[in-house]
Amino acid sequence: MQRRDLLTALLAIGLSPAARAYAAEGDYRTAAHKAWIFALPLIEMANTRSQGGAPNTLAHKRTLTTWQDRGVTAPNNDTLFSSAWIDLTRGPVTLTVPPTGSRYQSIHIMNMYTDADAVLSPRTIGHKGGVFTLVGPDSKLKGPQIVRMTTPHGWMLVRTLVDGIADLPGATAAQDGLKLAAPGCDPAPAFPRRNARAAEVLGAAAALMASDPPLSRDRAHLDWTRLVGGKALPALTSDQWAQVELGIADAKAELFGMVGKSRFIEGWSYPLPSLGLFGEDYSYRAVVALVGLAALPVAETMYMQPEGDTGRGEFQGDGLFRFSMKTPPPVDAFWSLTLYEITDQKQRFLTHNVLDRYSIGDRTPGLKYNTDGGLDIWIGRTDPGGERTANWLPAPARGPYTLSLRTYLPRPEFRDGRYRLPPIVAA
Repeated sequence: MQRRDLLTALLAIGLSPAARAYAAEGDYRTAAHKAWIFALPLIEMANTRSQGGAPNTLAHKRTLTTWQDRGVTAPNNDTLFSSAWIDLTRGPVTLTVPPTGSRYQSIHIMNMYTDADAVLSPRTIGHKGGVFTLVGPDSKLKGPQIVRMTTPHGWMLVRTLVDGIADLPGATAAQDGLKLAAPGCDPAPAFPRRNARAAEVLGAAAALMASDPPLSRDRAHLDWTRLVGGKALPALTSDQWAQVELGIADAKAELFGMVGKSRFIEGWSYPLPSLGLFGEDYSYRAVVALVGLAALPVAETMYMQPEGDTGRGEFQGDGLFRFSMKTPPPVDAFWSLTLYEITDQKQRFLTHNVLDRYSIGDRTPGLKYNTDGGLDIWIGRTDPGGERTANWLPAPARGPYTLSLRTYLPRPEFRDGRYRLPPIVAA
């Protein structure tokens, strides 16, 4: 695709006064900075979608995630995943949810900007199941079983709890009870990754915004997108295009910096209340897409990250660390502590280790509890030996790593801060 085509492919609407001011000042660097941050979740979603199958078709993963799975950053190791990319352009989609007994199962329905349009789980629908109709933003259908999506396309990600290897047959049966019925749709096109050339990223953003228009609240914030690609403007000059490249580099630096600048409370960062329901916090939305795509809202799950030995949410040293809990996190479902190696693009994946252990939680077999009921978890690159091995969470042999503590259905005292996690300390 030629540069002129890429630039004129973006939203076909006139420039607002703010955009005209950008153009008058020639501030293409700022415009590109804002455009890249806004578009990053779309790019991440589109690339994840390109790894899936046909639209409106459930794909089930029948095994727990391991170090070899690199499709989604920061995956959990507690649940089986089922995934479907929803396409409502040819009509509603019917979703059948089976009764799940006491098993935790959440159905996370996101728009293409990564906001949660719905979460169907024991918290919202109980364990009884039901039949739901997914409709697009312009549908006139109403009712308690209607799930309204805010973009014509989106992602349905299902997490089904597994209580150990022996429980896999029951978990897969719960997956099989999920059904989708929908009109046929064309396969989704592939899109470039976020580290592609600026022209490719902007072209991908243009196509994605055309098929899934921004929400009404966001459209007033798209002046910068119009500036770098409005149909009323000619193709940028080489100097202006250089400014666009600089703006995207600025945006990457901003987001990578945000990853390491969390606010820690007693050694842990806690999610913002807007997690999964981001509103107009585009930078936070982009950071989450970068390091934890498809994060659930805090009412469903809280994700905590320790400060680490760097003070920036990472561990880099070779020493042993101890996480000692006198009482477990207060939850109505389950909790787990998962370890991830960190790539140079700040993505987080499970790490290969001699135990094939990627997380420790309330369902981990063989844990050694203290006489007072407390639990010590040992974290490090080498086996701590003795009884500590039973509670060892292995780190990669080299390179930075981080941890994520997930609490599913956290109780009010956790969400409002009355309960705090103890810090992870050097052993």
